[in-house]
Amino acid sequence: MTYKLRYARFTGLRMLIALLALFCTGPVQAVTPDEMLNDKALEARAREISQHLRCVVCQNQSIDDSSAPLARDLRILVRDRLTLGDSDAQALDYIVARYGNFVLLRPPFQFDTLLLWLGPFAFILLAGLALVRVIRRQDALPAGEASPELSPEECRRLEALTNEGTSV
Repeated sequence: MTYKLRYARFTGLRMLIALLALFCTGPVQAVTPDEMLNDKALEARAREISQHLRCVVCQNQSIDDSSAPLARDLRILVRDRLTLGDSDAQALDYIVARYGNFVLLRPPFQFDTLLLWLGPFAFILLAGLALVRVIRRQDALPAGEASPELSPEECRRLEALTNEGTSV
């Protein structure tokens, strides 16, 4: 077996192991044991609530998945509210009252979040209109204007340049 063939097999094996490791990983939970509640029902409720809250540091992770210090503080705050006897909605409302709708992974459809909900659709619409405009503008050009003809002097110069390169 040649060196290249052995190296290729070794590289392929490493890539296979890396892919298996990537697909075999589960979701990462940043909740530490010292944060967890002893009551399993309260802990399950806290986990459910924290899946709906955004880490304001990471912004695309729930506080349950984030290891940021602020996410830890929010997880503890949720658990404190539940141990005080708040319902799930009251605990969630308490967090939203302190941090605003930005802390929700799925903010409500209301006036102050209108741009968030409708912005992607407006962007797609504007991009589509721009694409249609560009296509229409290209179709409106006559074929001769797209590539203007060369003057006789330019034709001679072009032929001289192309012949010069091929005579080598």
